Amino acid sequence: MLRFTPNLTMLFTEHAFLDRFAAARDAGFTHVELQFPYAHPPEAVAGAARRAGVEVVLFNLPAGDWRGGERGIAALAGREGEFRAGVDQALRYAEALGTQKLNALAGVVPAAKRREALDVLDANLRVAVEALQTRGVSLVVEAINGYDVPGFLLQVAGDLEAVLQRLEPLEARMQLDVYHLQRSQGELVGTITRHLPRIGHVQIADVPGRHEPGTGEIRYDFVLDALEGLGYEGFVGLEYLPATGTLASLGFLARRLRRGDSQPDRPRS
Repeated sequence: MLRFTPNLTMLFTEHAFLDRFAAARDAGFTHVELQFPYAHPPEAVAGAARRAGVEVVLFNLPAGDWRGGERGIAALAGREGEFRAGVDQALRYAEALGTQKLNALAGVVPAAKRREALDVLDANLRVAVEALQTRGVSLVVEAINGYDVPGFLLQVAGDLEAVLQRLEPLEARMQLDVYHLQRSQGELVGTITRHLPRIGHVQIADVPGRHEPGTGEIRYDFVLDALEGLGYEGFVGLEYLPATGTLASLGFLARRLRRGDSQPDRPRS
């Protein structure tokens, strides 16, 4: 059975950030995820989650100057010290929140520097995995489509597979975002099926617009049924921009519930 987690950076934005944990609980969720918690002290974020009675299952490592257009620094030459300091910072938050999974973003790299960037990425991810493992935390790595983020180093599932293979015997997994996958390569169910053993987290949004499932071209009932049928046991993150408001956007989950699906983390109907 699939378990859904709202991404509180993109959902429940009708509320101040620290109030979104309680809003998610009131909507029926017991697990949430974040993009970045770093604008608030770890104790404040952990306190908000604890008071709401929700668990934070995932957030990203620090990703550089996000407002300035950076989308990760794990592959950026000359930023290794900053990346490793970010791993330490993320672990402090993970310890406070009880979070056991962190996501790494490679970053935007000129095509001419791709080979160098892959070498930097491999070295940084080895350091990250080793540091995380000592604290009982696992690492996932995400691909982002090149239409939304031109020049992002890892754009398709095959890019992620190659990175993870080079890391062996150290273990990391894929964060497979269906929105990015559809924009980059399509063949959603076939790709999920092929890479299922390496998938550590899934996120969803529809295309175009990155709104909730049911607003675009992806047949999400088919995709989610396939994911469940394949035996995926992780979480499915709701990382989309609500087309109207957060509660209204959760109608697709209520429809799955009415259809008879068993889902422990879902909005109340």
